[in-house]
Amino acid sequence: MSTPLKFAIVGCGRIAQRHAEHIQRLGKLIAVCDIDPKKAKDLADKYQAKAYGSIDELLKNSKEIDVVSVCSPNGLHAEHSIKSLQAGLHVLCEKPMALSVQDCGDMITAAERANKRLFIVKQNRFNPPVAAVKKLIDEKKLGKIYSVQLSCFWNRNEEYYKNSWKGTKDLDGGTLYTQFSHFVDLLYWMIGDIKEVAGFTGNMGHDGIIEFEDNGVISLRFYNGAIGTINYTVNSHKKNMEGSLTIFGEKGTIKIGGQYLNELEYQDIEGYVIKDLPPGNPPNQYGQYQGSMSNHDKVYENLIEVLSGNGIIATNGFEGLKTVEIIDKIYTNAKTV
Repeated sequence: MSTPLKFAIVGCGRIAQRHAEHIQRLGKLIAVCDIDPKKAKDLADKYQAKAYGSIDELLKNSKEIDVVSVCSPNGLHAEHSIKSLQAGLHVLCEKPMALSVQDCGDMITAAERANKRLFIVKQNRFNPPVAAVKKLIDEKKLGKIYSVQLSCFWNRNEEYYKNSWKGTKDLDGGTLYTQFSHFVDLLYWMIGDIKEVAGFTGNMGHDGIIEFEDNGVISLRFYNGAIGTINYTVNSHKKNMEGSLTIFGEKGTIKIGGQYLNELEYQDIEGYVIKDLPPGNPPNQYGQYQGSMSNHDKVYENLIEVLSGNGIIATNGFEGLKTVEIIDKIYTNAKTV
């Protein structure tokens, strides 16, 4: 675009730092807000932006803003996105899109009524092995997909949840929302929509620390006939162990692994070999923890391309809703042990 887009950030926690970095590279950060005045001031001072104590205060001064990046706690995504859209601004919302299907629908409706774009951050779609396997599936090189296995084995200890909204039902929502919604998104994006769910969840190692499950074993049936499993935990001893997706198809088997779906670990495909994958970005760093691969640069590049009229949106509101719908289906149907 000839004139750089102007951004505001709502919520000045750790992930906001990543957003600010790429905003400043591709556009201009002009305003931030957080209920913690120090967090807002520190981020604003770093980028010569204005700091506000609430989204309402920020939106009253929104004439120069083009896009609001929503980086607040999960349970506030819907409220902050809808207010921004109603103010006539485009929105980029961090994962998960919201904590209920109803809220996701309300966000989509608000975007349509305002005739503004609603982008959802799903950066794992840009991981080189993920993108390569998605292309492979779209080109039918694996043939019919028989089954899939998603493994999410991470560590989140008591210190991670201390003095934080994380671990609370209202603002966090659950382990699948905060830790593994990117992984669930990839199941939908690569394999298809999920028809039926069964399984078990439990809080084995975080009793009194979090208000929901810390692990689960889930079985899935997709509308296209494939079956699958999700095995997830935040009880991996001391550190993250694995984030992997294994796909068994008519014409091949393939596994994307590593700690965060960043490595092509296995492939045996009829008449085809994936090779020369570009190196991926490093993971997001959260103190002693690593998150998913840090592809926010590609998220923002896509946003710029779309708003300039030269790109196709990478993840729209409907796709964000489908992730929430699947997680809701899991929590509704899995038994707590």
